[in-house]
This record gives sequence, structure tokens and C-alpha cells, in this order.
Amino acid sequence: MKLLVIGSGMMGSAAAFDMARQSQVESVSLADSDLKRAREVAARVNKITGDKKVRAVALDASRERATAKIMRGHDGALSAVPYRLNLGLAKAAIEARCHFADLGGNNTVVRQELALGSKAEKRDVALAPDCGLSPGMASILGGELVRRLGGRADALKLYVGGLPEKPMPPFHYQLVFSVEGLINEYVEPARILRKGKLVTVEPLTEPEEFHMPGFAPLIAFQTSGGTSTLPETFEGRVGECFEKTLRYPGHYDLLCELKALGLFSSDKMRVNGIEITPRAVMSKIFEGKFAGKGPDVCIMRLEAHESLRSPGVRGLLGGRLKGRVAAFTLVDHYDAKTDMSAMMRTTAFPASIVIQMLASGAIAKRGGVLQERDVPADLFLEEMSKRGIHVQYSLE
Repeated sequence: MKLLVIGSGMMGSAAAFDMARQSQVESVSLADSDLKRAREVAARVNKITGDKKVRAVALDASRERATAKIMRGHDGALSAVPYRLNLGLAKAAIEARCHFADLGGNNTVVRQELALGSKAEKRDVALAPDCGLSPGMASILGGELVRRLGGRADALKLYVGGLPEKPMPPFHYQLVFSVEGLINEYVEPARILRKGKLVTVEPLTEPEEFHMPGFAPLIAFQTSGGTSTLPETFEGRVGECFEKTLRYPGHYDLLCELKALGLFSSDKMRVNGIEITPRAVMSKIFEGKFAGKGPDVCIMRLEAHESLRSPGVRGLLGGRLKGRVAAFTLVDHYDAKTDMSAMMRTTAFPASIVIQMLASGAIAKRGGVLQERDVPADLFLEEMSKRGIHVQYSLE
């Protein structure tokens, strides 16, 4: 198969690497507006894999017609560029009859893409937004947990975080993916299920202490985007559904203070005659202050909770008995051999797997593809294991 990766940053380079080392992949086109960077990444990937499958091409991803032209002749395309470009890329994919996946990052854009589903299906094209870590892998496996409990659960709880292995004060964090996607998690409402109904809650709220063996206590809190389409899929079948981000306590406190000061706001203001937004300023500050090359770690804990109801004990226990908890757990670390962060491995590799499944026919669905419903979890887990990323299942 012939694949296209749009964007040669951290995630795009990792996706291109993953594709290039698969025997069924004939070639990988790595497209970027910065052709020099794309060529450097392509050369590095080819050196690591010992092959010459990856070639660099120039592309302004904001130009739909040019994108569709490059997409033609490819079996699948993966977007690793900022989420604001994904709707246009999805439209280009439909025009080019090329399967399309992206890393998501914004609820509104994802729903606009999925609204193109019927048009895509008529052209035998699959559109699969939100294919990274969370949403993405967490959605695929969260859906599988609910299925393993018979299709219903009292709660589906997703806890996910990318963290420095050795947090340093004062920030206790290092940037491991797009700064725009990061800030978006902190400013937009989180879509969750509560009592089986879809509701929204403010980001950076409802903190709770989270424990994982081998790690100091972490803080889990609500952020935007992580649940993707899970609330719609499981409304009425799952009582509570949320995704919380994991951070070190000191960093969580900092985020709350910055938000309270209005420094994540997109409202325009004039300073010395120059029009700016606090969010744009914070993006630049984050890029500088949170930059780091130290080893990172990715933690994922997914839980589906079952409660048993028994009429015979309703008066004594309120009709509720604790049932089983089905869980997936992942801890992944920086890979020194490839110089790839845990976040690159756990975000780009799942997306690479999904687009390959679409291109090969392992996922037969056309039109809008939902991670929790349409991606075969067993095959996905098998592919992740082949890449040295092992997810542990437990039933308690």
C-alpha cells in the first residue's frame, strides 16, 4: 500500500517511521510546507529503517485542491498537522478517493468531519478522526471494555497523561505534543456522561488524586476532547463516562492560576498598538518554557465499572452491589534506540495502525469511522504489541 503523512513534526515523523517498517507498505510520502524539514525527517527515517520508502514532498495543507492532487495515488492519508486544517483535508480526501485519518484535538472539527460521512461513503472513502492516544487508543479500548461487560456499564473512566519521567520545578512538565492542542484541552468544555446523559463540564475541574504503582501521586482533572464520540455512542448504556488528564500536582496548580488570570483567553486586546490574544502569547511561552528533551512516560488507565442490582437486597443496599471492574493499563517510556518519546509512540503508532487498517480493508467501514465502534480492538492490541507497546488487561 502507498501512504501519505501530512506534517513532519513529532507525530508525523513517528507515523512515517512506523509505516516505513511495515512489509505491506510500499512507500510513504511525507508532506510538509517546510520541504527542508520533511527531507531531513525522511532521510533520518530511511536511515533508521535501512530502507528508502519515505520521500519528502512540498505541500501547503491549507490548499484543498493541491492536497487532493497529492492524495491521489495513495491508499490512505494521515493528518499530523494542527486540527484547524483537518476539515479541509477530509474534504480533499473524499475528492481524491483516499482514506483519511487524523489525530483530532477539537470536538467541533471532529463533528464537522463526521458530518461528511455519507458523502465519503458514496465515494467508498473512510474518514477516521481522533486516532491518537486519547482520543484514539483510549476510545478503541474503552469501547472494548464496555463490550466485555455485556454492552452496559455504570461507569467508563479514562485516565491518560504524558509526563516527564523526572519532573523539574517550577513547571513539573515538558511539552510532548502540539502546544495548540495542549491549550485547547484546558479551555474548551469537556463532554461527558452523567447519569447516562450527555453534559458538559468546565476544563481543569473535578480534580482527584490518582495512584499508579511506581509513581508519586498524580492529579487527574477534566479536559476537553478526550471522550470524542464516546458520550454519543454510550448515552443511555453507560451511566458515567469521562476522560481525565494526568499531571503532577504542582503543574495542575499552575494551570488553574494561569486560567484564573485569563491567560488562555482568545479575546483580542491591543498592547502598544499591537493586537494580540493572551492565548497566542501563552502558546509562545509554553513552547519555550515547557520545551525539553528529557525522557518521558505515558500512563493510561481505563476502567469500566459494572454494578449488579438485586431486588432482593434493594431495601438494605439501595439496590446496588459492586460488580466487576474491567481495565486496561499502559505505561510506556521513551525509546532511546529510535529517540522517540513515549507520547510519539503512543499517539502516532495507533494512528498509523488505524490508517493501515483502513487501507488494507481490515476495517471495512466506509464513511465516518468511530474508534470505539468500528476499530477491531483485538487486532489493534496485537499490532501495538508487535511495536513493543503492551497493554495489560485485568478483570477485578
